[in-house]
Amino acid sequence: MMRAGRAAVLGTAAVILLTACGGAAVSGSRGSGQESVSLPQVASSPREQTISAVEDPGRDGLPTPFVNPAEIISGGPPPDGIPAVDHPRFQRASTVTWVHDREPVLALTVGSESRAYPIQVLIWHEIVNDTVGGVPIAVTYCPLCDSGIGFDRRLQQRVLDFGTSGRLYRSDLVMYDRQTRSLWSQFIGTAVAGVLTGQQLRTLPVSVVAWSDWRSAHPTSWVLSRDTGVSRNYGSNPYVGYDDINSRPFLFRGAYDGRYPPKTRLVGIRRGTDSVAILLDALHRQHVIATNIAGAAVVAWEKDGTSSALDSAVISEGKNVGATGVFDPIVDGRTLHFHPAGDGFTDAETGSAWTVLGQATSGPLAGRSLRAIEYVSTFWFVWGTFLPTTRVVA
Repeated sequence: MMRAGRAAVLGTAAVILLTACGGAAVSGSRGSGQESVSLPQVASSPREQTISAVEDPGRDGLPTPFVNPAEIISGGPPPDGIPAVDHPRFQRASTVTWVHDREPVLALTVGSESRAYPIQVLIWHEIVNDTVGGVPIAVTYCPLCDSGIGFDRRLQQRVLDFGTSGRLYRSDLVMYDRQTRSLWSQFIGTAVAGVLTGQQLRTLPVSVVAWSDWRSAHPTSWVLSRDTGVSRNYGSNPYVGYDDINSRPFLFRGAYDGRYPPKTRLVGIRRGTDSVAILLDALHRQHVIATNIAGAAVVAWEKDGTSSALDSAVISEGKNVGATGVFDPIVDGRTLHFHPAGDGFTDAETGSAWTVLGQATSGPLAGRSLRAIEYVSTFWFVWGTFLPTTRVVA
């Protein structure tokens, strides 16, 4: 199924070479039969006259690659064959009718501003170059790893913008920045080849939740629209059956940790040299798991009712894989202890009710929010390969 799915993406992808727009005032147009708008963007830095790593990661004149360049392989499409969204347009959540309640969206908050990015759009584009809360960011999604990760696009004195290179590293999306044409592994946020080799992007907390949960919590928030400038069959899944737990990852070379089937789902948290993988089956059973990362307490939780983007031909009909979140459980100097209750969670200390997005909706702490912790929902083959010494909660 994967080969057909990847071929479908390659066969329909248009080559679009655009830079991220910057500084524009809000303007409107029609998209998906509803009003969509462009929002102000921080301008990207100019393109630089550098040696490109996109065509040859081991090219003479470049620094020694961060990884074995032989492992940075073609995934099928050419550079930008899967077009990033460089000029994103948005709709208010309360006006969106084309996302089904169970569909997964990537949720991002920067400062006081929150946005949602439907995976039905990202599955066809993989990268959105955007500005949220005045910060230039990239929201990325690798279907082969089912990993949604957000990045701050600022690096030293540059504001980068990213495209898809058409390459994979250990079955993970390899991005390239348009300023220096260096290659970046999405999963580790590191430049693996090119003049920026070894540089690291700052990651941002991104969670995967059902559209209904996002819309209820943020009805006036901006949501990435389907008005992307290209025509795709949004709402459909070109990777049908890819998340079968025992299926082999697409174009994965070498061995991966065989303790669990390769497509075992997990919530992965890492900080410095410490990492922990909480298997989704454990979260399905308990709904709340408290653990620690680098000596700090964290709480992970899961709420049923979110469809897999990689199961059925129609994303909204995919099997339930739940919505997840990871948070700092300390509020006002007190560590809270949570348990599932009704449609969300309750803390034992105050009896306040909390949503899957970490917001207290009733009780003494109503109106408060937990601090989100960076994590990634992904497959075991990815996490175990990149972080072989990880702890596992099963």
